[in-house]
Amino acid sequence: MTSPERAPAQGGGAPPQEAAGAPARRLLGLPRQRARTRSGAAALGSAPAECDTLAFVESPVQLLNVLEWAHARAGTAPPAPLTVAVLAPHDPMTRGQLRRMAELAREEGHTVRWEEARGGATAPLRTVGGLAPLLRAARRIVLGDPFSRYVQLLLGLARAREVVVVDDGTATMEFTGQLARGERLVRWHRHGTGRGPRELLLAPFAATARRRLTPGPQGARHRRTVALFTSMPVEAPGGMAVAANDFAWTRARFGPPRLTRTADLVGTSLVETGVVDTDRYLAAVAALARAHGATRYFAHRRESAGKLHRLAAETGLEVVRPDLPLELIARRGPIGRTVLSFPSTVVHTLPLALRGTGVQVAVCDIDPAWLTAHASPRARGFLDGVTGTARAARRLPHAGTEGRTGDAKLTAEPDGER
Repeated sequence: MTSPERAPAQGGGAPPQEAAGAPARRLLGLPRQRARTRSGAAALGSAPAECDTLAFVESPVQLLNVLEWAHARAGTAPPAPLTVAVLAPHDPMTRGQLRRMAELAREEGHTVRWEEARGGATAPLRTVGGLAPLLRAARRIVLGDPFSRYVQLLLGLARAREVVVVDDGTATMEFTGQLARGERLVRWHRHGTGRGPRELLLAPFAATARRRLTPGPQGARHRRTVALFTSMPVEAPGGMAVAANDFAWTRARFGPPRLTRTADLVGTSLVETGVVDTDRYLAAVAALARAHGATRYFAHRRESAGKLHRLAAETGLEVVRPDLPLELIARRGPIGRTVLSFPSTVVHTLPLALRGTGVQVAVCDIDPAWLTAHASPRARGFLDGVTGTARAARRLPHAGTEGRTGDAKLTAEPDGER
């Protein structure tokens, strides 16, 4: 399903050749639809004349939400130069989706720097050195993952007094909660104290970043401002401005989609993160597919090839490896009239991206019996919160047996209710 990575390219330019020209990696995937080319798009790797705003992204969803933020801001403020620094990960699927999202960003007129931030022992030093002029010049920093140690390091070196946090999926809910409670920033699925040698070494940067992510006191002479651009149901700490992400750019750029007669199922990486047992997960997928007539399974970019091969063999589902975030794939179509998901970001974002299309999004609870012995003590409560706050999605009981799942019938709600 994936091909070997080639040698990393130098930071600041276009993605390496393997990311820029390779076909989308997927199993029996969707037809590729080329995005429209717009005049005035930034040249590959071109340096901005100025850097009003510098964004750091490490995942395709983060870059999508940066584009949504820029689109929303364009309606309320004069256009300003936006430079996006892609801190490229190792994972081939993530790199492929990031490459496609980078193409879309350039077509929107933004400057994109592809940084091989993890390409060897000296890569962090090269990345920080290359970004130093932009870090000093940027008036505003936009970031998608406040938990990232890399982003925390760069944020600590920036001079900007304005910080904007865009969604990195449901992790945004945990971020705002931890910030409001004054806790250390730790991902919800992590188990343990987080006090290993690496964490202790980076602790000063993490503490500095946490201060930068906390709004300054009202009336301060040089007050820090922190804003949140989100589609998640959050209660932001006092002093933090919140703007709603309704996926207006996605709806304007793609679709409306053609709807199929069957249901689609959205995958999750809960097995890969050690939260859910593999056998229990595959049994639940099979039960959902049988009960609701699902024919396709849209894989999460972090799902392992071995698990997906087993899933296809045991369930008969067509496994699709999307080459863009699911919000764009669904909006582009074709997509099922019903989209089934376990607790994940898409139960909040897909109803927004698919507003007005008649697609019903449904979320299936995670049975506590599916959790592994290694799951974080916070896992059950967090997953329940993701499901319980997804007001625009139909809630299903967990798929412990075919009968229980089959009893949960879906009916489409009026589009105006989403």
